[in-house]
Amino acid sequence: MGSPNGVSCENLPQFLSSFVDTFVDFSVSGGLFLPPQPNPPRSPDASVTPDSNAPPRLQTVFRAPARLIAIGDLHGDLPKTKEALRLSRLIDDRDRWCGGSATVVQVGDVLDRGGDELKILYFLEKLKREAAQAGGSVITMNGNHEIMNVAGDFRYVTKRGLKEFENWALWHSVGKILKERCEGAGDKESFKDPFDGVPFEFPGLKPEYIAGIRARIAALRPHGPIATRFLSQNQTAVVVGDSIFAHGGLLPIHVEYGLEKLNEEIREWISGARKTVWRELVNGRDSIVWLRKFSNQVETDCDCSTLEHVLATVPGAKRMIMGHTIQRSGINGVCNNQAIRIDVGMSKGCINGLPEVLEIDGESRVMILTSNPLYQSGNDSRIDAGAKDKYEHDGFKFPPQKGGRQVEVNA
Repeated sequence: MGSPNGVSCENLPQFLSSFVDTFVDFSVSGGLFLPPQPNPPRSPDASVTPDSNAPPRLQTVFRAPARLIAIGDLHGDLPKTKEALRLSRLIDDRDRWCGGSATVVQVGDVLDRGGDELKILYFLEKLKREAAQAGGSVITMNGNHEIMNVAGDFRYVTKRGLKEFENWALWHSVGKILKERCEGAGDKESFKDPFDGVPFEFPGLKPEYIAGIRARIAALRPHGPIATRFLSQNQTAVVVGDSIFAHGGLLPIHVEYGLEKLNEEIREWISGARKTVWRELVNGRDSIVWLRKFSNQVETDCDCSTLEHVLATVPGAKRMIMGHTIQRSGINGVCNNQAIRIDVGMSKGCINGLPEVLEIDGESRVMILTSNPLYQSGNDSRIDAGAKDKYEHDGFKFPPQKGGRQVEVNA
């Protein structure tokens, strides 16, 4: 006899597994219920039979939406993350997606310098699913701090960040134990011990930090549960309409390598399917996530000729949008506004800057949305053309660079 709620002896293990996963997510995320996962997009090539076990390929090129929002580095600060999203009119007062068909790109560096790293990852995942249901899109990207953590470089982790991962480890183990008590309530992957091979001792590390470091290694190393679930879904370079996005920037060598190819290879490394990834993509001053050639304080120190070459090799590209290097004066552009720098250091772990985001409409007009009360008019957060001695170039209104100060935070 069937149960009125759809639960029977046959599907009880599956039901229990889903319940446990929801319970663990709720506990780790700070009280979020994730909406159902949207159906993956069908392959444009109908003749290709997709592998049901393989994840869908990361999309690299997106059509221009009617409204595009770009958000800079978040660094473990959930309140500032929500401020930026509300400023963008993408979430309502109950933290639900209200952006309709808008697309938002977050350019990386969710991790480090703050204590809400996992909560932000979960929150962005929730918005991805809500946006998809409304016809919108949330694109998350890898920054240098995501790459560093996958590689086990925790120099910029905070005490609160370690505690948050300790909490994840606790609830992850609880979920594993609950599934083990019911035969069939989980696949082989869910029964694996994420701490397998993680050291118990770290010379020179204070004892009170060992549990947090072990949890962070287990969660974020290649094929770790958090790395696989969240970070492997990030792109490292994307093109949305006429805008290129990269955390630090792109050089000709990266474009020649292939944006789709580099996205997939970095994803494979994060998910544990590839042992190494080409150094020029993720390590060193000229890599995609570390580059500062277009982020220098003085425009004459920016390599505008290289930027022009990169834009010329990507069909339809007019500008490159990047984070990584804090701009104390706020979002700004150089090289005739072909390089737009959007990291305003909003996290309390950086300079506690006032949130600002970039908005591009369907006609490729670009505007800064700011929470700075000096530049707001009534309820309008857009920077007015006359404020702060702005100049206007091709519809893009920016503060002048003279007197602006860029701030570089280590790593």
